[in-house]
Amino acid sequence: MPRAVPRRDARLALILVIAALVATFVPLPAAAVERYYSQGVYPLIQRVVTPASNLLPVGVADVVVGLLLVLLAVRFLRLRRAAGWRAAASRTAVAVVILSAVGQLLFLAVWGLHYRRVPLEQKLDYDASQVTDANALALAAEAIRRLNTLHAAAHATPLDIDRLAVTFAEAQTAMGFARPTRVGRPKQSVLEVYMEKAAFNGVAEPVFLEIVLHPRLLDIQKPRVLAHEWAHLAGYANESEASFLAWVTCLRGDPLVQYSGWLSAYSLAASALPRRARATLPALDPGPRQDFRAMSAVYGRSSPTVSAAARSTYDSYLKANRVTEGMASYDAVLKLMLGTSLGRDWR
Repeated sequence: MPRAVPRRDARLALILVIAALVATFVPLPAAAVERYYSQGVYPLIQRVVTPASNLLPVGVADVVVGLLLVLLAVRFLRLRRAAGWRAAASRTAVAVVILSAVGQLLFLAVWGLHYRRVPLEQKLDYDASQVTDANALALAAEAIRRLNTLHAAAHATPLDIDRLAVTFAEAQTAMGFARPTRVGRPKQSVLEVYMEKAAFNGVAEPVFLEIVLHPRLLDIQKPRVLAHEWAHLAGYANESEASFLAWVTCLRGDPLVQYSGWLSAYSLAASALPRRARATLPALDPGPRQDFRAMSAVYGRSSPTVSAAARSTYDSYLKANRVTEGMASYDAVLKLMLGTSLGRDWR
């Protein structure tokens, strides 16, 4: 009787699983990852992969995953006719294990090693002693002033993604990143359905280096979200670091881009303050208040169940990739915003 799984396939699966586990869990020196991967090999990869992905208006990952599922289904049906249900199920399961291990190795090689690079705060003019309630209060007050001042100009400024890309490159240069990133075009994807239900703003796909945005984002939200996802493409895997680069980008942009950044800054700073401190803040004008209500409505079609499950899964994913704060790393950007010297002109 023939074996349910050929020895060659079983041996290949075992080798690939061991390789994926070693690559995932063996520690690497952060300085070496920073120098040879994040600042060395990766920019060369990204400058080829993202422009190639940009050629397709839909997610390359969608196409590849769809084709793999079809091929697995066809293979299963052929094996079932030739060798029966048991052999078909066993061989298909081994094929899934092989594909999963290859996928993990590709993830690490193309993008995932950024989780092990030198933390951004060690490369900035960062002072942890500046992370105080008083400075958070000052940031929230400045955000209110900026929002009230910029509201009319922001709503009169059309979203210009090409101009935003130039501003993003300037922000990277200001932060010492020598090789500008090739930005990704927002794509249509089956992930849009998931993002709408999970209330996620955007996703940077880490193998084909492409991005997908929530399908109902407002123009006042898009500059910050785009810059955040582009920061992931630039190699900032940690959510707080990607958000900080997005923040620096927004500070340097046109009125709409600045307004988008200050909306986020106000939300982060105000939510971190004690209730009594928030009560001392100046008032937001009716325009910005309406914008916050409009942004809340964007997520009206989300599902609490899907959102909770998605956030729990992503929290586990981040912690597995050495981001100890998990989902809290989204809010950890406030520490970078408060502790990093940006100069008097906030640039």
